[in-house]
Amino acid sequence: MFNRRLMLQSAVAVGVTSATGLMAETVAPVSPELKGNLSPVHDPTIIKADGLYHLFSTSQMREAPGLIHWRTSKDLINWDFKGAVMTAFPDWVKTELPETRGAWAPDIQFHNGLYRLYYSLSLFGKNTSVIAMLTTPTLNTDDPAFSWKDEGVVLRSVAEDHFNAIDSHLFIDDDGRQWLSWGSFWGGIQLAEADPATGKLKQSVRKRRNIARRPPPGAVEAPVIIKQDGYYYLFVSYDFCCRGLESSYYTVVGRARKVTGPYVDDQGRKLTEGGGRRVIHADMDVSGRFKGPGHVDILRDEGRDYIVYHAYDSENRGRPTLRIKALHWTTDGWPEVRSGAL
Repeated sequence: MFNRRLMLQSAVAVGVTSATGLMAETVAPVSPELKGNLSPVHDPTIIKADGLYHLFSTSQMREAPGLIHWRTSKDLINWDFKGAVMTAFPDWVKTELPETRGAWAPDIQFHNGLYRLYYSLSLFGKNTSVIAMLTTPTLNTDDPAFSWKDEGVVLRSVAEDHFNAIDSHLFIDDDGRQWLSWGSFWGGIQLAEADPATGKLKQSVRKRRNIARRPPPGAVEAPVIIKQDGYYYLFVSYDFCCRGLESSYYTVVGRARKVTGPYVDDQGRKLTEGGGRRVIHADMDVSGRFKGPGHVDILRDEGRDYIVYHAYDSENRGRPTLRIKALHWTTDGWPEVRSGAL
């Protein structure tokens, strides 16, 4: 079976953060104004810490200076390259997945005094995969307490499994319960309860729930869950990334009254049956410059919501590039990105 990461090397390569509330109508689209180090950015995740925005993204071993690239911004517009989270894989990776060459699809969350950075390891074109985790008490590298600690494996999948252990996202509910979603191809998107004390699964992976899937060869991956006005919203990416300007990636959303689903779109179609309300798609780009927008994260910041994603830049040899847009809400409670330049 095709895995979206199969093409990632040749392509060169949301986590929910603090604050909730509706997007102010006066917020202008962000993407056209983005400046600085914006590429290559693939599978971005974002969080705000001490007034600074931190963005982490997929990287390969051959990409200096290391694995999981790290960028920062004071204003969401001007971005600086900070470095990499890891200069090499933890020793256990050499045994677990000796052929892996990249750290994919990070997800950054903060809980109980620790930043938890989930990331994925896999073999190209296979569901032999691992979701792992790093932690640090601070993202301030000048703080003596700063240090990324290897927390090992969160969950794994093998060829016999009907899921793929990549593209994780941790959602923390109002009652403190935590839920890990993940998946790509191989049965679609899965959900299981996580232990707040460890950030790892609280229950056997066999008790997971399937919350989104599409009939083959339809692709669904990269889940993000947020909560708004009593509904849970599940964002997922459809079709194919990692093909440069030929990428057909786009993002849809469904909502449910329970975090476990069922998630449905505005037409009542279930996401477990291929439904989904479109949120962002290349044909919304009036400039025609950016292709395959997807693998989103949602930033909730001081009453404003943003969708953070990658897209392939036709004016820069199809390189995966950071994009950020204001996320608005319709009167009937659906998130949307308004047409314009992506």
